[in-house]
Amino acid sequence: MKKFKFTVNGKEYEVEVKNYEGENAEVVVDGTQYNVKVQREEEEVPTFVAPKRQAPKPAAAPKQEAAPASTPADGYKSLAPLPGTVMQIYVSVGDVVKRGDKLMMYEAMKMENNFLAEVDGTIKEIKVRVGDNILQGAVLFVIG
Repeated sequence: MKKFKFTVNGKEYEVEVKNYEGENAEVVVDGTQYNVKVQREEEEVPTFVAPKRQAPKPAAAPKQEAAPASTPADGYKSLAPLPGTVMQIYVSVGDVVKRGDKLMMYEAMKMENNFLAEVDGTIKEIKVRVGDNILQGAVLFVIG
């Protein structure tokens, strides 16, 4: 395995470590094999000291998400935020929805996610079916 040279009381020894597991080692010293127990000194682990924190700054007014001012003539296109698989659709064409209503459930990144309406309106088109694999950015619904 590894070879070392040690000098003890002025005498040089050639040591070969054959096997080393846990505290036990098989070593060969000048042609004679020994089974030895290895003792290690405990290493001092440095303690992490976090820097002092400064007082928090006053919070700014929370930002509000800007909803589209008006729905385009051809309808608002709801896009998939992540790739995944459609598991359930809760709406039909013609249903009136409000922002935040559940439109569908899909699996993405091994988790079930609800897809919510981003605008108020009427479902004009549903571009997916249960079981469809969807890509990020794909149009899922058109809301008019």
